[in-house]
Amino acid sequence: MNTPAMRIKSTWFNPGAHKGPDEQAGAMAFIVFRVGHQMLKRMRGAGFDIDIGAPYFAFLGEALAFLVSVTDRLAHERLAAEDRVVFTTALVRHVARHLAENQFEYLGPEVDGAPRYDDRFIDLVNELSVHYADFGADPSAAAGGGFMPDFAFMRYLGARLEPVLPPKDRRWVIDQVMAVEAPEALDIIRRAMNQLHDPQPRRARRSAMNGE
Repeated sequence: MNTPAMRIKSTWFNPGAHKGPDEQAGAMAFIVFRVGHQMLKRMRGAGFDIDIGAPYFAFLGEALAFLVSVTDRLAHERLAAEDRVVFTTALVRHVARHLAENQFEYLGPEVDGAPRYDDRFIDLVNELSVHYADFGADPSAAAGGGFMPDFAFMRYLGARLEPVLPPKDRRWVIDQVMAVEAPEALDIIRRAMNQLHDPQPRRARRSAMNGE
């Protein structure tokens, strides 16, 4: 089953104005969360059974951790070392907050004594960032747009998602992620980072974010 192309528009307040790494991270976190959610929505539209509940948020957490790792690589190309640390730390916290708000809405509050939703995501990112650091860039796809994950990088995401899905869907998830979902999501992330760090001022427009 074909799914519609992912479309998310982004413009920024005060085009051309300097934005600190924390402010940049807040803007990118919103886009990262929306793109991760669109990946999940498109996978469901393609026939993968990802029900609201634990599987839904397990998938979303993995997708977001992947996108955070890619965004951090893109920040490495654009920011000084100390600014990159500030940016990525804030990015993870902002994404964790967006995710936790959704988990609270659909799953209710955390069980007494259980880790907070946002802390669980931060722990997942810390765990997976070590794994994703072992993978490199695809030189054939990165020209002109900055870092693009290589084959192994995207395949690892697919492998992480396999146990989240029911057995009937597991044999197809890697192909779907690598051929369709990850490339389209990454194109949006790269364009957003390029726009965010573009030193050229642009005509101010009303900030908008649409997904369909």
